[in-house]
Amino acid sequence: MNDLTAWLDQHHISVVAVLATIAVVIGAFVISHSLKRPMRESLRQLAPRLHLPYETVLTATRLLVGALWLIAAMLVLEIWGVNVGGLWTVLVSAATIVGVGFLATWTMISNITASFFIAFWRPFRLGDTIEVLPENLSGRVIDTNLMFIVVRENSGAVIQIPNNLFFQKMFRVSGNDTKTLFEEYESSRTR
Repeated sequence: MNDLTAWLDQHHISVVAVLATIAVVIGAFVISHSLKRPMRESLRQLAPRLHLPYETVLTATRLLVGALWLIAAMLVLEIWGVNVGGLWTVLVSAATIVGVGFLATWTMISNITASFFIAFWRPFRLGDTIEVLPENLSGRVIDTNLMFIVVRENSGAVIQIPNNLFFQKMFRVSGNDTKTLFEEYESSRTR
């Protein structure tokens, strides 16, 4: 035992921190196993009243036990001198940046990919009148680009519809009147 204490002192590890960590881990283990069965039974009795499937009961139990272990991990980090508040802020900030980045990237990639499929399959052409259902967005197609299909409504307003919407919604294509198409295109560019 003296060798272990000497080794811990040599590496600047506190015996109190080690014992507190062991106590927290054992405590979390005992609490999770002693609460898991009663929580599951309580949720199982509540499930028929709320019309919950059994998978929901299991998921709720796992989430509660996971929260207990997360609290235990935060306590251990505090014992070892890691500022959990700062760590939590960094993790949430990083997750937010990654989430926004993935969402923006996914949206751009899906619109660009959709534009290639629209150009390849040509479900409509410049000058065709389209209507996106059930949103009732309708008008004449006056321009296409990598992100949007540009449509002029009968009222004269210009709508930019994301390309990927044409793979998620139904749309109706009506006739083609190319006589005034170039005039409409030029007038939309000057606005």
